[in-house]
Amino acid sequence: MVDLQEDEHFSSLDVELLSIAPDPVDAWREEGEAMGIREFESVLSDEGNQVARRYGVMRWAAATGEPGHTFILVDEAGRVAWLQDYGAPEQGGIMYVLPREIVRIVGDSL
Repeated sequence: MVDLQEDEHFSSLDVELLSIAPDPVDAWREEGEAMGIREFESVLSDEGNQVARRYGVMRWAAATGEPGHTFILVDEAGRVAWLQDYGAPEQGGIMYVLPREIVRIVGDSL
């Protein structure tokens, strides 16, 4: 998230970045500050995974029941325009995606 926040090409896409996790707000803030996340209005605490379920990302849930490392592009009407879970085993279990890859795919999906 920090790398995307700081990427000038991502910023030029005119999309809003929102990070969603099942952790409570206090845990987010503490961990986020340690990771350098500076914009906490772009973080959603999804305790119970209701938002993750709505967008269908729980199909890639970890053994702990937590959602994976999923990217979702939602259009202005609230429809999913692109969805990819890079951490899923069928995707190779990638835990980090270069910003230029996200920029390329999101740009193509707009």
